[in-house]
Amino acid sequence: MTKVKICGLTNAEDALLARAYGADLVGFLFADESPRFIVPGEVKKIVQVLPADVGKVGLFKDHTLEEVKENVKLCLLDHVQLHGDESPEFCRRLRKILKASGSDVKIIKTFKVKDRIMGIPPDEYDDADYYLFDTYHPKMMGGTGIRFDWDVLGEVEGGKPFFIAGGLKPENVADAIRVLSPYGVDAASGVERSVGKKDKDKIKEFILNAKNAKST
Repeated sequence: MTKVKICGLTNAEDALLARAYGADLVGFLFADESPRFIVPGEVKKIVQVLPADVGKVGLFKDHTLEEVKENVKLCLLDHVQLHGDESPEFCRRLRKILKASGSDVKIIKTFKVKDRIMGIPPDEYDDADYYLFDTYHPKMMGGTGIRFDWDVLGEVEGGKPFFIAGGLKPENVADAIRVLSPYGVDAASGVERSVGKKDKDKIKEFILNAKNAKST
């Protein structure tokens, strides 16, 4: 069954609601340029009230290795999402640092999609556990509400399970799963009533539609 990640959470109420409706992962944005940015201390408070069986994802954009390491420890994260221009070497070094600390944190590497997959090819990121494909935007880092052309992905090289983001909402998430057969789907703006504030009914419908969808 396709995993569901609800991202851009800014408060405990929305995070608990997402889990109650069946979200497998919840995401918090550590990049202060985002309108959904949340300070690490608040993330820690939210994570402490979440069930152990939900994945806690920290989204970082061109942070230093030390910043990522410190926030993983502080906020009890079990997934790191690299959402910037991090290189394969950065990924390798992060993997070594996390292992050395005794952590089994998973690494998700984001790739932006325009008329092609932008930047370094995904198959060069051997140390990522997952890929995530999101819509390219010249000014916004994510949460655009804009869907990219799914046909651009074709056969994703690298053999990693992947998440789909970018313009997903209750009305189209089943189509994304049917067409792309992703490991997981990721929604932020598509389940909001305003920026950073989730909509109860949209979260419920998104997760229900994703869990009931059939991939090809």
